[in-house]
Amino acid sequence: MSQAPFLNRQALYLRPDPARVIVRPFKPATEPRDLNPTDKMRANHIVDRVLALDSVAADAELADVLDNFQGRHRNLLETFDARAKEMEEAFAAHGAFSKIQRRLVGAYFLNEYSFEASALFNPSIVPHPDQSDVPNGGVRFILSLRAIGEGHVSSLTFRTGMIAANGSLSIDPAARLASLPRISQRIAAPDGDRVELIFKPEEDLSERVLFPVTESQSNGIEDARFVEFDDGDRKTYYATYTAYSGRAIRSELIETRDFMSFRLAPLRGAAARNKGMALFPRKIRGKYAMIARQDNENLYLIYSDDLYTWDGGEAVMKPEFPWEFVQIGNCGSPVELDEGWLLLTHGVGPVRRYSIGAALLDKSDPSKVLARTREPLLRPEPSEREGYVPNVVYTCGAMRHNDLIILPYAVSDTFSNFATIRISALLRSMKA
Repeated sequence: MSQAPFLNRQALYLRPDPARVIVRPFKPATEPRDLNPTDKMRANHIVDRVLALDSVAADAELADVLDNFQGRHRNLLETFDARAKEMEEAFAAHGAFSKIQRRLVGAYFLNEYSFEASALFNPSIVPHPDQSDVPNGGVRFILSLRAIGEGHVSSLTFRTGMIAANGSLSIDPAARLASLPRISQRIAAPDGDRVELIFKPEEDLSERVLFPVTESQSNGIEDARFVEFDDGDRKTYYATYTAYSGRAIRSELIETRDFMSFRLAPLRGAAARNKGMALFPRKIRGKYAMIARQDNENLYLIYSDDLYTWDGGEAVMKPEFPWEFVQIGNCGSPVELDEGWLLLTHGVGPVRRYSIGAALLDKSDPSKVLARTREPLLRPEPSEREGYVPNVVYTCGAMRHNDLIILPYAVSDTFSNFATIRISALLRSMKA
């Protein structure tokens, strides 16, 4: 069987859309330290050519650019101005620029990037911070998704939707445009930059894209595991994710309360040198807690006093059944039930087929595994086996709604869908 009998696949397919684009710096183009001598020379040649245009030709060229690209982006002239400002130091030797020339230079050193052209996958789900005007018994949610574009660069994008009182699901249409945030603060540190990013209020949540902005993330922000964290006084949304530089990986943390401003910071400690960390939704015995995979094989429970430093840990689950003999990992933050912590897991079996299972951990001492599924809840169906990475179903986080687990999941690292699981039936099926 490709699924448990109490799991219901939906038909809410979220597929990558290459028409959704952002504008990114084109290099050779930025600050002097980013350019080798050949690139600097080429960049200066481009600027010289722009300056050689007479005012009529420059005005006509800018008008043509706007005619071609204005409807594809918000505030395009503002983007050209910002790009030219970034290059101020690099091209100071060229003398004064007119406003038209500055905007043209900005345009020549930008390019469109189709951030989800290849894949839209590995989703996680949390309740929306704004539950106003939601029908009785329903809940509005936010879905995060990993998007991949040219060069296998990963970024983070969002969707919104609704769960009705009866458990039926709907997804809001994605905005036609896509936008990048402004970097409002960057703090350099020996272990990596900390940045604060802010989007504009008029930008729809599905329009907002978190694209790599630090060296450690330069090749990807991967597999964000969002969780609504309750510290007693307020709720904050955190997400652990894998930062990939093209050479190394490490775990980092996103923090937000409104999904408009985001803080991104690296995690420290031996446990943060791997991927697949998932934060519990509240403190346990006064400490932050994570489920992590430190050795690429087993699942560990780790505690921390300060949220950013993660060392040590205790192995609490090891591969036990054939569908997970290669390795196991978490599929997002544990979900709190009356009976314990429900932890969704992934297992890797023969021919590296990924399946999704579950375990129940003791509520006061999550190192104690009370029960686990002997067979997967979800395996790739024949129709779901083909894609960027065949034979994979995967999720970065689910949420509870009454007696249902709402499970967004990815198919073959290509597109995403949803399933629902009846909690009572799931618990009955699990074995100690």
